[in-house]
Amino acid sequence: MTWAVWVTGLPGSGKSVIAEKVRDVFAERGINVKVLELDEIRKFITPKPSYSEQERDIVYSSLVYMAKLLVESGKPVIIDATANRRKYRERARKNIENFAVVYVKCSLDTGMEREGRRKARYAPTGIYKKAKEDEGATVPGVNVPYEEPVSPEVVVDSEKMSVEECAEKVVGFIKHFLSTRKNLC
Repeated sequence: MTWAVWVTGLPGSGKSVIAEKVRDVFAERGINVKVLELDEIRKFITPKPSYSEQERDIVYSSLVYMAKLLVESGKPVIIDATANRRKYRERARKNIENFAVVYVKCSLDTGMEREGRRKARYAPTGIYKKAKEDEGATVPGVNVPYEEPVSPEVVVDSEKMSVEECAEKVVGFIKHFLSTRKNLC
């Protein structure tokens, strides 16, 4: 049985490192999981992003569709994307079978500190600084809203838990989820 998990949280919360660790844990168990990292995908969909609401709708709709196709073809998926609006995650919930949300809880201050020193492959750097300097950067949690999930299936607190602890909690949820689904079939 295949599934999709959306890892959401503020920029700098630890979404990417947790998503990668979850993928690695499954790989060690012989399960190949695809991580859809929005910052990488965005470079193809919008090479010169404006981060407008309209553009975000297009990008997140595309991301949901990619995940849906992968799940339908039997590939487990981890979606690594902020998804600042609940509607993006809810669109995925309505369209992807065996879908769950993982909320990476983290304070804005911690996210800002981490983002300022991260060396991400695809994510833009210095976004919080640009948002504060009013360079037109629209950053969730600063000058555009970040709507926390209302009822996420998993919550991990990346300020209190290590990456490994966060990943194990997510993996544990997925294993439990799959075992209960198999019993229903």
